[in-house]
Amino acid sequence: MTHDLGTLAQVVAFLVAIMVLARACADEGVFEVLGGQMARVARGSSTRLLAWSVGLAAVVTVVLSLDATVVLLTPVLIAASAARPHRSHAYASVRLANSGSTLLPVSNLTNLLVFGSTGLTFVGFAWAMLPVWLVAVAAEYAVLSWWFRDELRSPYVQPTGEDQALPLFPCAVVLVVLFALASGTTPWVPAAAGAILLGGYALVRRTSTVNDLIHAANLPLAALVLAWGSVVNWLGTTRVGDWFDDAMPAGTDLGALLLIALIAMVAANLVNNLPATLLLLPPAATAGPAAVLALLVGVNVGANLTLIGSLANLLWRQSGGRTLSSVREFHRLGLATTPAIVVVCTTVLWAWTSLVW
Repeated sequence: MTHDLGTLAQVVAFLVAIMVLARACADEGVFEVLGGQMARVARGSSTRLLAWSVGLAAVVTVVLSLDATVVLLTPVLIAASAARPHRSHAYASVRLANSGSTLLPVSNLTNLLVFGSTGLTFVGFAWAMLPVWLVAVAAEYAVLSWWFRDELRSPYVQPTGEDQALPLFPCAVVLVVLFALASGTTPWVPAAAGAILLGGYALVRRTSTVNDLIHAANLPLAALVLAWGSVVNWLGTTRVGDWFDDAMPAGTDLGALLLIALIAMVAANLVNNLPATLLLLPPAATAGPAAVLALLVGVNVGANLTLIGSLANLLWRQSGGRTLSSVREFHRLGLATTPAIVVVCTTVLWAWTSLVW
């Protein structure tokens, strides 16, 4: 068994803590201020606004995890285009939530699950994935610019009024938590400390309520993830696990890494990326850290292929994505573009790791 119940519980505890932290940031106005500033800087150009939306979604995903992006940032990006919301800006949050979650070990639950198996430090992981992340972000911007090119020709209504100042205390707490995570501390500990500190601050200022923070923790989802992970862990000890072991290549040349990433992409969109990661990690880990990182490309970037590829996709629809998109369009966009981005990102991973390792 790759992960025992205690390890999975720590991963889920991090998810709960970071969602509370993100909600407190949202209630303090961090996302709204960033969204307003972004809409003003773009000066009425829908194309520039999309670029800022992609960048903001990528950064929020890296720092606060993909769930914060789809749940808390999606309404901000939709509102940024004011009276005529653009679909491209809504899609930016979900596409970048998945593709933009490759950079840090804490940006996605899948990253946390495999981090120990890579043998890399926090900084080493980020260094190995930096070119992949940059290419993924650029590719998603190119895809959205092309797919919604007709829509982006129309300007949007700029917000009126003066810029609001960015709340400094929430930003400072997030930065301290990020530095603590980079130091190698068990991820859930600084995340929980940050959630308690900033949550308490928001409660004292009455910008949040206890019910708001409990709702943000999404404990039923946490319990589901924990139960789901435990079941899949058990499946890994049966013939199902043996089948995945046999299907995964053992090498780390370009062909092997591409095959690992594509198998991971298919698996993620059949059973969701979290159980796919648990099932595919043991054979990938035997091939070395490059194979594990290729697995992450497949389950993270590849999760944009279908709605069931990631829980973030489903949360995105609940957070406003369904108002501007259809299930059909989501899958048309995913099928037309996601496999190619996975191949490009995996090729970059192979070239970069071959150079620096």
